[in-house]
Amino acid sequence: MSGESPPLTPDEHAPTVLDTPDAGPAAIRGAGLRVVSYGAGTLLSVGSAALLFRHLGVSDSGRYVTVLSLVTIVAGLTDWGLTTIGLREVSEGSHALRGRFIASLLGLRLILTVLAVAGAVAFALAAGYDARMVAGTAIVGASLVIQNIQSTVAIVLMSDLRLGWVALADFARQAALVVLVIAFVAAGFGLVPFYAASIPAAAAGLGVTLLGLPGDARLRFSFDSVTWRRVLRDTLPFAAATAVSAVYFRVAIILMSLIATAHETGYFGASFRIIEVLVIVPLLVVGAGFPILARAARTDRQRVAYGITRMWEVSVALGTGLFVVLFVGAPFVIRVVAGPKFGPSVGVLRIQSLGLLASFAASAWAYGLLALRMHREVLAVTLAAFVVTTALTAALVGPLGAEGGAIATTVSEAFLAVVIPWVLVRAHAEMRPTSRYVPRILAAGLAAAALRFVPGLPSAALMALAAAVYLGALFALRALPEELIEQLREYRRALRARRGPLPS
Repeated sequence: MSGESPPLTPDEHAPTVLDTPDAGPAAIRGAGLRVVSYGAGTLLSVGSAALLFRHLGVSDSGRYVTVLSLVTIVAGLTDWGLTTIGLREVSEGSHALRGRFIASLLGLRLILTVLAVAGAVAFALAAGYDARMVAGTAIVGASLVIQNIQSTVAIVLMSDLRLGWVALADFARQAALVVLVIAFVAAGFGLVPFYAASIPAAAAGLGVTLLGLPGDARLRFSFDSVTWRRVLRDTLPFAAATAVSAVYFRVAIILMSLIATAHETGYFGASFRIIEVLVIVPLLVVGAGFPILARAARTDRQRVAYGITRMWEVSVALGTGLFVVLFVGAPFVIRVVAGPKFGPSVGVLRIQSLGLLASFAASAWAYGLLALRMHREVLAVTLAAFVVTTALTAALVGPLGAEGGAIATTVSEAFLAVVIPWVLVRAHAEMRPTSRYVPRILAAGLAAAALRFVPGLPSAALMALAAAVYLGALFALRALPEELIEQLREYRRALRARRGPLPS
């Protein structure tokens, strides 16, 4: 047992990049890198998912998504909010003490993950899952151990805004998984090997993260129970909220696996898998700026309010764009990702595209609650969302099938998008949003989404047209924040400088 790590406290004599005017542009660039990297990995995943769903069929695809959702719930339970809390503590605290703090966090997360994976396997057995699903739960759980180590170590990179390495690690994990899925489909493997592909994929992400660590950081585990108690005592409400959040977002598919047919679960699972991949994007965008919010929260509330508003605007712009693409192009997306047997998933995806937009809208406000240490409020809101999802899923899946599950998840996301900012502004009136961009963004989205009702065009063509209309409307209405426009201009100038003058 190592000695207790001192609490991380602000060090006035050791400013970091978070204290400088460069922090905002660095966060924007980092968010852009993470979104682009994740988008590239997602495009690869779309191709592999198309092969996977066709190879496994409707019922086995439902089993595959169910196990992944179960382990993802476990991931939230084992996280206990510790990754986000750790990022906040490291960002607002002393640089010199972060090594010992991260080591203690690694030891705590290792123990929590092993225990939770064992619990997931026990649940799979108790729920009557077949042998392949039980084995898959254990295998994907093993990959979660590696992934939790990686996400904890990555706190060092994120607090230094070294987000290029974080983006590369994300892409390495996704790319490794895609390569293995394609190879396993080609080999004609059954369900279980596809679960096993998650282990080397997680190891690839960890390897890249370790390569990117600065010289004063290294992988070290500390089993310091005194520090664990101090951290958990301070963050217990948020830890509970994180655990509930991990469950509430996926409770629909878990309930469907127990009360609906395998086909209805499969139809919902195809759409849910798409949404599950895309719902990470707002966390990448807002997460890039979170260290700045955390650093400013104690001394500069005006900077916090400004940061939340700008991140909200960018998140709504991205979320509206994805809503337009999915709402208009749902037939094409489902056909590409899952195949013609998943036709009923089209309506499910259209419903869940609204929930995806709501999730984007809520993300900046949720991080604002965390930056201001409003842990109990986060817990209360998340518990309410869990109740809404559970009640609606139980009530709607019977008469409506997969679309009932989609309505349940969408309503819960809309609930969060309204309640979270209300809670924050109620406690801190200075956080009240005054954006002139969000109404313009939504107007551009509605204009583009209306193309869904144009007859006679293939859904792929409609989707491309809707995306073009949305982008054109954004610029025509001047609906993007100036800071984002300036960064786009910087990228363009940098590209021109690299290319040099055009030959005459």
